[in-house]
Amino acid sequence: MNLLLLEEADFIAPDRVVLRDRRLTHMQEVHRVAVGDSLRVGRIGGLMGAAHVLRLEPGEAELRVSLDQPPPAKLPLTLILALPRPKMLRRVFQTVATMGVPKVILVNSYRVEKSFWQTPFLEPEAIREQLILGLEQARDSVLPEIVIEKRFKPFVEDRLPAIVEGTLGLVGHPGNHPPCPRGLAEPVTLAIGPEGGWIPYEIDLLGKAGLQPVQLGERILRVETAVTALLARLF
Repeated sequence: MNLLLLEEADFIAPDRVVLRDRRLTHMQEVHRVAVGDSLRVGRIGGLMGAAHVLRLEPGEAELRVSLDQPPPAKLPLTLILALPRPKMLRRVFQTVATMGVPKVILVNSYRVEKSFWQTPFLEPEAIREQLILGLEQARDSVLPEIVIEKRFKPFVEDRLPAIVEGTLGLVGHPGNHPPCPRGLAEPVTLAIGPEGGWIPYEIDLLGKAGLQPVQLGERILRVETAVTALLARLF
């Protein structure tokens, strides 16, 4: 935990918080803080800064906070992601939050198993939990927006063109395609498929919506690896 994130409910005054959950345990067991020590903190959805430990007890800590720093800038990116298998989904949520992705749209695909949509990891609280872990790692305080689109064709035909407008539209897909560009500054809409990739019909629909296929080489990557590799290369 490189940043201690504060919830609205933690505040007992404009500059005071009380912690009683896993963050207190982390402070005590990992950081081994004492009264008078300072920590990096951030208010979820708001500014970041420092907190000083005023009181430390086995089940409770009180901190004085000073928030005066903006969070790091997000990437100029909308990520469209075919729903990964549930165990991988948790890691992907952490990754996108860590790397500064502002918006993720989860979509269906022919190769996405129907059972994946029943996972409890898609519950709002479960999503938020993983995103917070990613923000804590990266020292960021702003949660990515997660949108769920279960119907691929209506989303791609009816809503995706407006999302792509004014951006560079790309779809990661193995094959004889141009290499993924490097070091971009312009806004990007990027689609990454499921294990095994998009089927030709889906690539065709994505292309009509303004997304052109690019590749990272001959190797087939896991979804979580492809997300990291493509974002690192693009930005």
